[in-house]
Amino acid sequence: MDRMDDTESIAGILLPGHLHSQQSLQYAQDFQFKEEDIVIVTYPKSGTTWMQEILTLIYSRGDDDIATTVPNWRRAPWLEHIYFKDVIIEGNGPRIITTHLPSDVLAPALQKSKAKVIYVARNPKDVAVSYYYFHKMARFLPNPQPFPEFLEKFLEGKVYYGSWFEHVKDWHSVSQTLDFFYITYEDMQKDLRRSIKKICQFLETPMYSKEVDKVEQHSNFAVMSQNSMVNYTLIPCEIMDHTQSKFMRKGVVGDWQQHFTEEQNKMFDKVFQEKMSDCDLQFIWTLK
Repeated sequence: MDRMDDTESIAGILLPGHLHSQQSLQYAQDFQFKEEDIVIVTYPKSGTTWMQEILTLIYSRGDDDIATTVPNWRRAPWLEHIYFKDVIIEGNGPRIITTHLPSDVLAPALQKSKAKVIYVARNPKDVAVSYYYFHKMARFLPNPQPFPEFLEKFLEGKVYYGSWFEHVKDWHSVSQTLDFFYITYEDMQKDLRRSIKKICQFLETPMYSKEVDKVEQHSNFAVMSQNSMVNYTLIPCEIMDHTQSKFMRKGVVGDWQQHFTEEQNKMFDKVFQEKMSDCDLQFIWTLK
């Protein structure tokens, strides 16, 4: 498989070379967004696939045909990935574009456009756990150390895609300069239907109640986890080894409680308070 052990970098963060090249990263930096574009921005393992599915279903008025016949990476391709320029569709109508890139790379271009930006955040304890399991199954990521060591690297921002703290805070800091909608993974878990309605309102795409019913039904985790167009089982095991971990593993809030020791939790809380002291974002750690 191509470039499985290679590394690229942009704006001081490391990226897997299997998915990125200097050419693809330059293309992303030079990309001209259109007014109709919808850009999903996330740190990895924060609900990206979920939002891709929700937006697909909103724009198909709840019809799941495209969601069950076209892979999500073609419906909502990653701006910075090697394949992006070959699949992005030119023409009228909304294009759903996905990115994990930091704000200092993309915000200037987005500020010049009228593209809508949807930022999905997830509490970083669950992100760390999910990202650890993703490292176990994704052959293009480094083999993870035991979880305690991986957690320390995550807190230090010494993982691919950089620091969760910087990603969330930097995008939050430019939100007032963009047509920007912020939602959390936990919001969607608490009330998916309400979240869908809020997204529709932001997109200025009103939907009938029955259409919302269908979007909610088909973007349910249990349904998505069985959909090969979403769960990445189409990817060869040489690239994603599903015997090590499923791509869509649990889809819950608070799974970190099954992995953190009391000492690790205290350490995490201390770092979180230090890193987020200048930011007013609030996160939900568990759902009762």
